[in-house]
Amino acid sequence: MQYKHVSPVAVAAILAAGEIAITLLEVPTGRFADRYGHRRSLILGSAIQVAAMLLCWLAEGVSGLVLASLCVALGDTFRSGADQALLFESCVAAGRPQRFQQIEAKTHSLELIGLVVMMVAGGILVETIGFAAAWIAETVLAASGVAIALAMVSPPPTPPRSPEVAAPAVTSGAAVRLLRLIVPAALIGGAASATAFTAQTGESATPMQLTVLVSAITLAEAAGAAAARSLRADVATQYFLLTACAFVVAMMAVAHGFFLAGVVTLSVLAGAAAPLRATAIQLVADRRRAEAASSASALDGAIRTLALMMAGYLNSTC
Repeated sequence: MQYKHVSPVAVAAILAAGEIAITLLEVPTGRFADRYGHRRSLILGSAIQVAAMLLCWLAEGVSGLVLASLCVALGDTFRSGADQALLFESCVAAGRPQRFQQIEAKTHSLELIGLVVMMVAGGILVETIGFAAAWIAETVLAASGVAIALAMVSPPPTPPRSPEVAAPAVTSGAAVRLLRLIVPAALIGGAASATAFTAQTGESATPMQLTVLVSAITLAEAAGAAAARSLRADVATQYFLLTACAFVVAMMAVAHGFFLAGVVTLSVLAGAAAPLRATAIQLVADRRRAEAASSASALDGAIRTLALMMAGYLNSTC
């Protein structure tokens, strides 16, 4: 808002447009990755991300920021799903498919910790040098993503499995099985996002308190992801986490003193559910691994958007 001189309403609309674009583009880009190669999809998505960062930095006016936001969404969706599919197929090619869950959980945890570090570093960079320096750093980081994607190696294709365990999107029964796997984590993530939004928009929060709160929420999610390495990646575990989520939400509704602790607890549950779901999807998918993972991300976006809208409405009426 400060650097581009645009209104808060315009920023909110731009971010909403990006979220909607991600939800709509997830499945088509997942199909692209499965058809033309997961490594190619990662390279393309990372290259688009570089263009998006340059647009965020150099584009003028609301129209330029809208284009930048849509490019960010497109880059995100080309990478979403393709990364998990490439990792799983690499584990299979190495003869160690069971390593997927451990690697996915560990990297998701490290990603969230890195997010906190970069958030603080970005604030320091803007305060000491300026907004342009932060955008240059963003662009360099995005360019390094292209280099990493180029350095990746696609494993040899694995033979298709028997028709009894075909790809999730082939039959209506398979689609129902996929929904059973992806819905719990999406609902947990939606609850975590909505309650975190409520906590962050409290009238008494100072900038420093808000920074500490966001950092605590992110680190709690990272802790949950780390704990997922030792949990079973099955439907029963997913629904156990969803039941725990419902219990925490009920406690937050009746005991207001528990609210902040509940926000952190929901973040832990969301962090644990994500890698468990990713593992379960890869185990049941076959030739449509990226599409299945992207479908989960699309559902995440839709539920998160609805949950945030509901939280905003409740906050305005209470």
